[in-house]
Amino acid sequence: MIVSTERLKESAAKLNRMSEAASRSPRRAPVERQRDPERTKVLLLEAAKAEFGAKGYAAARVSEIAAKAGVNKQLISYYFGGKEGLYNALTATMYGDYAAVADHEKPFAEVVRFFARSGVRDHDLAKLFLWENLTDGAPDAIGVEGQREFLQRQVEYVRARQAAGDFPADLDPAFLLVIFMAASSAALALPRIVRAVSGQDPQSAEFAEAYGEQLARLVGHLADSP
Repeated sequence: MIVSTERLKESAAKLNRMSEAASRSPRRAPVERQRDPERTKVLLLEAAKAEFGAKGYAAARVSEIAAKAGVNKQLISYYFGGKEGLYNALTATMYGDYAAVADHEKPFAEVVRFFARSGVRDHDLAKLFLWENLTDGAPDAIGVEGQREFLQRQVEYVRARQAAGDFPADLDPAFLLVIFMAASSAALALPRIVRAVSGQDPQSAEFAEAYGEQLARLVGHLADSP
């Protein structure tokens, strides 16, 4: 699950345009970062991804995020409106990337391969996605609506690929999506098992490539089923 630096820069640029109007109000940003707001936002988004991925939303601290980014923590409130706003900006970029990958014309096997590989290559983002599910139902749970909307779009994509013949009509698209999302998260959720049965490092690029290829082949066999 990868959010590229370029995507983060695009997100930061958008946020910069939104904050220009706010900058004309009496509220002022700390002096040391006024000259390069776009870079500051990128740094904060990258640091937030690491902090939220490692600890989840509830345990993450804005002071730690600011320290990782090397900026004054007041800038989180200034640019994002606080911790929740920063989290929402990060996940909006993430879900936007995921939705773009699952184009209705793109074969299911190719998308499954992408998710399997990206879950290994960007552990912080993959952990963030798991944290949202592990904290489901908690009083301070966050990201519920964003994830629900994203998943609904993914089910629509899987259903479109079913209609295109990528897998048999007797399989439920929603359940199939759950199966392959769980499979894509295996390296992160079951590292000991992966290491024991494959002899490979579940965090390695070699495993990501091999595992993604195996899942794609599995989808290919579904297409060949009578």
